[in-house]
Amino acid sequence: MFKEPIKSSFATVQIGVARADGKLSLTDTEVVFVPFNEQLGLGPYHIKRDEIKLVIQDVGKGGGIIPITTDAIRITLSNESTFVFITVNPKQWVEIFSEITS
Repeated sequence: MFKEPIKSSFATVQIGVARADGKLSLTDTEVVFVPFNEQLGLGPYHIKRDEIKLVIQDVGKGGGIIPITTDAIRITLSNESTFVFITVNPKQWVEIFSEITS
């Protein structure tokens, strides 16, 4: 069953030095990232909203260490694993998460 997204935009997932471009969507039950090239092994990711502990604005890093953009969000799960997504309007993404978890 397809769920209508609350918000969606193009994004880049960053895990260490690895990055993949794709589409990030938020529904009422999950966060979904679908990469444009699934052969890279970075997604798709389906993150259940009830597993999300914290969403904050973060930085995207070149080579995994050098900050290159502040247009990113970090999603921390209850098991302490994290996902960083570089996307437009990260502040708006953080605000939407805080509104729906309040």
